[in-house]
Amino acid sequence: MAYSDGWAALNLEKTDRIPRTEYSASEHWELVKRVTGISIDSAKNSKEEKEKASSAFKKNWNYDFCWSILFNKEIFEGFCTSMGHAEFSAGGTDFDQSVNCPFNSPEEAFELDFFEQYGKKDMNVLVSKLNEHYKKNRTLNPDAVNMTGIYVSPISGLLEIFGWDMMLMAMGIDLTGFGEVLNRYSKWIKQYYEALAECDSPVIMVHDDIVWTSGPFTNPKWYREYLFPNYKKLFSPILEAGKKLIYTSDGNYNEFIDDIADAGVHGFVMEPTTDMKYIAEKYGKTHSFIGNADTRILLSGSKEDIYNEVKRCIDIGKDCNGFFMAVGNHIPSNTPIENALYYNEVYEKLSRR
Repeated sequence: MAYSDGWAALNLEKTDRIPRTEYSASEHWELVKRVTGISIDSAKNSKEEKEKASSAFKKNWNYDFCWSILFNKEIFEGFCTSMGHAEFSAGGTDFDQSVNCPFNSPEEAFELDFFEQYGKKDMNVLVSKLNEHYKKNRTLNPDAVNMTGIYVSPISGLLEIFGWDMMLMAMGIDLTGFGEVLNRYSKWIKQYYEALAECDSPVIMVHDDIVWTSGPFTNPKWYREYLFPNYKKLFSPILEAGKKLIYTSDGNYNEFIDDIADAGVHGFVMEPTTDMKYIAEKYGKTHSFIGNADTRILLSGSKEDIYNEVKRCIDIGKDCNGFFMAVGNHIPSNTPIENALYYNEVYEKLSRR
């Protein structure tokens, strides 16, 4: 890992090699074993042993940037929807069949008072938790750019609270009324953004899954009337604190790239469905961006396919100082090891500018 390369890229300074990061690869335990020699049994080894193995893997694969957030659905203290979870992690440790929603009707969703339900938080406590998280990340990955951040931004937060069925039903009944729900949630969640502005981390990750793979799930005008004005209010304290604000959304957010840039972010994290070429051409001199090789090619493609996918990404990003290479939609535990190793080999070969 090279902190200097990662930090330089975030500041749009040219480096001799294209920096990189990955997602989930460091928990692909068979791959970790091949790369580091450390054997991990997901059911038997401790959290600390897993963290040590993951750190060794990240160092071997030369991560310059380690994606991380702290504030997740746990901040809702159980008063949120469980949508279940498909098997993703090695050993199926994340598989969850439980599905339940605390709301019986969309009317209850419209009436939710976020401050009454979830309360006003102690800023000192929030900042302390963020500092502990950032400090731990630095300990685990001392040679990379580390961060803290938030997962439950306006859309993702409301999705965790209401679930897809209840949220879409409410939007279908009264889209304007649900916009007001988003406004109220943004006022409540702002205290977490203010804590992010005060914490020690110079880099803040803001995650919000605002779209599906196919694009927006409601009228783009609604996003521009309700979501992006709230982004500006939420991001403001972080930007005023002089921190680097990096933005992540899954899915295809092509429709909103310009809106996200206008909200003040310094960098984009994207999946392969978002047009990285557009970002490079319009924002490559002013913003960092991370992506966006397609994991499906690593899962089932030939060596030629993998080579061409890495080359596609590097050809787009190599002349942009803020470009980081990554597989945009994770390297999960079912990725063939030889394909993952070959992907890394090609990246190392092509990463020199």
